[in-house]
Amino acid sequence: MKNKKNALTRRNFCKNTAIAAGGILTVPLDVAASAHVLGEDSIKIALVGCGGRGTGAAVQALSTKENVKLVAMADAFQDRLDSCYEILSKKFIDTDKIEIKEEDKHLGFDAYKAAIDKADVVILTTTPGFRPLHFEYAISKNKHVFMEKPVATDAQGIRSVLETAKIAKTKKLNVVVGLQRHYQKNYLACLEEIRAGKIGQIISGQVYWNSAGVWVKERQENQTEMEYQMRNWYYFNWLCGDHIVEQHIHNIDVANWFIGEFPVHAQGMGGREVRKGKEYGEIFDHHFVEFTYPSGAVISSQCRHQKGCLDNVSESLMGTQGKIYLDSQNKGIITGYDGSTIYEHQGANDPNPYQTEHDVLFASIKNGGVISDAEHAAKTTMTAILGRMATYSGQLITFEDALNRGRSLMPDEYSWDAIPPVTPDTNGFYPIPVPGVTKVLEDPIPVPGETKVEEE
Repeated sequence: MKNKKNALTRRNFCKNTAIAAGGILTVPLDVAASAHVLGEDSIKIALVGCGGRGTGAAVQALSTKENVKLVAMADAFQDRLDSCYEILSKKFIDTDKIEIKEEDKHLGFDAYKAAIDKADVVILTTTPGFRPLHFEYAISKNKHVFMEKPVATDAQGIRSVLETAKIAKTKKLNVVVGLQRHYQKNYLACLEEIRAGKIGQIISGQVYWNSAGVWVKERQENQTEMEYQMRNWYYFNWLCGDHIVEQHIHNIDVANWFIGEFPVHAQGMGGREVRKGKEYGEIFDHHFVEFTYPSGAVISSQCRHQKGCLDNVSESLMGTQGKIYLDSQNKGIITGYDGSTIYEHQGANDPNPYQTEHDVLFASIKNGGVISDAEHAAKTTMTAILGRMATYSGQLITFEDALNRGRSLMPDEYSWDAIPPVTPDTNGFYPIPVPGVTKVLEDPIPVPGETKVEEE
């Protein structure tokens, strides 16, 4: 296993970048980007991250109508790679879509490079903390990309993704991000109604991801701290970002997308009321955030991982003339304040948006189009990170400060013996953020010659 130094550095962010929302640009591809389209008819895929989501994404990519082949795989863990390969081999046993030899299976923290080098299209589905590093390498090698949300876990990662997104656009490379509501019919149909002015200007709303929570991986004998955290990744911020970032990002994204803006600031509260065990790492089990937008709209955001409580995964937005309700189960209802139904989406037979996003990606590659999801996805990931920073600190945090002064969460070194950014105490418990105490922003850099005046 090679040690891998964190290749991400603090970079300047251009504040005036245009907001992208995943539009398809019908422009010709660069020679490097289009070589496989103009030459052979098959599109070669590399899978980086072979867990459950990676396996699902690979199935969806290989299920498109285009001539695609899986030619390389990479993961940190042998068992995950082997399990993924077995599932895919059985799923596509009667096809020629799996072209994987033993030398095409790559292990370790550096394995992504060898896998990416072999492909035309890269599927990035590792734990989110690694996304900026992998995305940067893929674009540097002129690869089209599907990457899962969130696209980073800290502000430094977001700045990297935003820079890489610009390069991808310049190279005319397709980048689709797994915010699949952008490819879901009820959301797209209702957005069209909103843009037609059916509820006027959006002024407020509520977005929710309240559920019982997810899996826990128990610590195994002889695991290093790095391996344990990698296995139990959901509960460590450098890997996951907390569930407000990893999961609730979907609902926050809908607010950003439909309003057409990103917040100027946020404030909120959160904590650990139920999940208090050492196996839950450092993350909260509930967050409540108020996001305020440039237009004056205020969105209330709730996410909760607590068993036995009300489950709710949906979005409700209020406009000056009506309101809209949306959820991932294909519902979309727009009503007036007089109770009248303005629009109701009938989506019982709608296609699976997880499949649709891959269908659209590979069709775009084949036909010479360009999809650019990365910039919007980075800014909406930053919105979720802003929410986490607000709940951890108990302070009002601006989007600008969060982006430019947010603390780095990533380790300096990637190896099984490296020390992760957070470690347990002698009793096995990890430090938990304390609102009113925890600092989430780096101190501003002093201006040369400026004298600080102490208040009496």
